[in-house]
Amino acid sequence: MQLKLSVVNAQGTVLAEAVGEDRVFLDYKAAYQPGDVLCLSSDCSGFVVAQLEDSLPASYGFLKAEMTLPVPFAERRICYSPKAFMGERHLLWARIATEQETSARRNLALNPLDCHANKGMFPHASANVETRGEASFEARNAIDGIYANTDHGVYPYSSWGINRDPNAALTIDFGREVVIDEVAVTLRNDFPHDNWWQSGVIRFDDGSSETLHFEKVPYPQRTAISPRKVRFAVLDQLIQCPDDPSPFPALTQLELWGTESK
Repeated sequence: MQLKLSVVNAQGTVLAEAVGEDRVFLDYKAAYQPGDVLCLSSDCSGFVVAQLEDSLPASYGFLKAEMTLPVPFAERRICYSPKAFMGERHLLWARIATEQETSARRNLALNPLDCHANKGMFPHASANVETRGEASFEARNAIDGIYANTDHGVYPYSSWGINRDPNAALTIDFGREVVIDEVAVTLRNDFPHDNWWQSGVIRFDDGSSETLHFEKVPYPQRTAISPRKVRFAVLDQLIQCPDDPSPFPALTQLELWGTESK
């Protein structure tokens, strides 16, 4: 599997590039500028582990097409560590995943590299509503692996915000068939600012669904489900507590545990 990393500017000019067989790294010796995009591609689909920013953890995923990560500036930066994408030396790397990694049971929704522009590395999160279109409340925040949930707004307290929409829905696209056997939900716990959901429904593309019940607690709430082969999942039908005066429930993390489909 040939892997390629590149940094491309707003005009489409390739500023730096590296190609490797099964493993690649790119040492970029310049400060990022507005409009710069980090790209990861390969000559075939496959499972990879990648780290395109050293303040983020390495991400396991299924690379199906070129992945693009626009370097965030201004308001788009607030859901990342203040150290992220800074300085004049950046190490980007990627490799094919090992057999042990691809066979392991894991949180198949986790992808710290996800963003709106990502159409190539799965899982990918999207939603029909994000509060005011702000980075702090994007769908990607629910799968970035950050569980801080006693506040809201800037890093590390980003979340998926629904802009008070009772029809809000969060979709996780796996990009391939996987087997899911457990759901874990971490609600934002910024009380008294927040409300909280008492229940929700997780729906799958095989036509099945599960009703989830929640309590007003700060930790992940886990629900075991019968294993099923699916390509995407949708969390919706979220019912907030009617006795809480706040109109602001939000989701800190959604975990979907299972294995790759054989």
